[in-house]
Amino acid sequence: MPPTTMSTRPLRVALIPDSFKGSATAAEAAQAMAEGVERATEAHARSAEISALPFADGGEGTLDAICSAWGVEPRRVTATDALGRPAEARYAASMVDGKLIGLIEAAEANGLPTVSDVPLQPQQATTYGVGTLISAALDAGCEEILLCIGGSATTDGGAGILQALGARLLDSAGQEIGQGGGALQSLARIDTQDLDPRASEVRWRIACDVTNPLLGPDGAASVFGPQKGATPQDVEVLDAALTNFADLLSAEAGRDVRSEPGMGAAGGIPAALVSLFSAEIVPGGVLVAETLGVHRVLEEADVVLTGEGRLDSQSLHGKVVDTVRRLTPEGTPVFVIAGTVDVPAAELQRTGLTAAFSIANGAEPIEELCSAAAGRIAHTAEQVLRVYLSARP
Repeated sequence: MPPTTMSTRPLRVALIPDSFKGSATAAEAAQAMAEGVERATEAHARSAEISALPFADGGEGTLDAICSAWGVEPRRVTATDALGRPAEARYAASMVDGKLIGLIEAAEANGLPTVSDVPLQPQQATTYGVGTLISAALDAGCEEILLCIGGSATTDGGAGILQALGARLLDSAGQEIGQGGGALQSLARIDTQDLDPRASEVRWRIACDVTNPLLGPDGAASVFGPQKGATPQDVEVLDAALTNFADLLSAEAGRDVRSEPGMGAAGGIPAALVSLFSAEIVPGGVLVAETLGVHRVLEEADVVLTGEGRLDSQSLHGKVVDTVRRLTPEGTPVFVIAGTVDVPAAELQRTGLTAAFSIANGAEPIEELCSAAAGRIAHTAEQVLRVYLSARP
């Protein structure tokens, strides 16, 4: 029997898109790509093995992307938002390699969109609701916590998480301080006697794509505070409060994290978790790729399609498209489908991407492009695969 060749075996196509924000979730984009690929391979009388993995970089959409890949529904919990108001939030849990892993997208409970109905309150915003989600995951028996921290409205160094897990943050009179980063000015002692012991027993991995330290001009308050409504005065207060918190965390845990890269992410959330629970900091795209098994899919693929809403220079530095490109074996073509493409051809070539295609038909209203995104993604994927197959023997 003759050996199987590229022309006789099914074409292996990997579809690994990010969400097209405001237009299509990563799962919807992957489904649309699959439809286009199927039409193209049918037209060329080829069979295809399609591996569709909705992807995310550890920020918005990561929970949905991983739930889709795991084949599980998110679990709903009564928690609080960044201002302490009752709110429903979600997390996920799945058995992976014999271990129950809990996935938490922090923005479900401390994200900017959850408090967009009122003026931002940077000094009062708290991560307490994130701690409630973590408690739910621990109650479910999770042995590992994957925490994705992008999109936060908070600058409390993760203090609210500790409060939700049972730690008592006390002032000089022995009274519990309030919630939010501003309250850390009056913190005098961290009492961990009633801190949930399970939090120290699980493995923690935090998806983080920034290297900012906790404090100073490049820190959590100075760089990210203004995005959360902080005035120059708020920034000054919050930086001083986080400095006080860092001093006390160091005294309690015996580890000074203030100058470690990444501690300033999401208002300093990693600071408390790295100090007290030895949490690991992992690039978001890498963490998601490992969780989804993206490496195995890319190693077997003949051609790869990825994409996102806007392809620009940032996309080529740690975002989904960049992660897919770096994990794809050399010689395997990688095509990008995007809402808009704002990267020079020469820069694309330098990165190793094969080509990028916009789903837009010239200049058109963004509303029209968003409403027709799924169909446009499918059509563009079909055209990409038709050209690819036509160029092969």
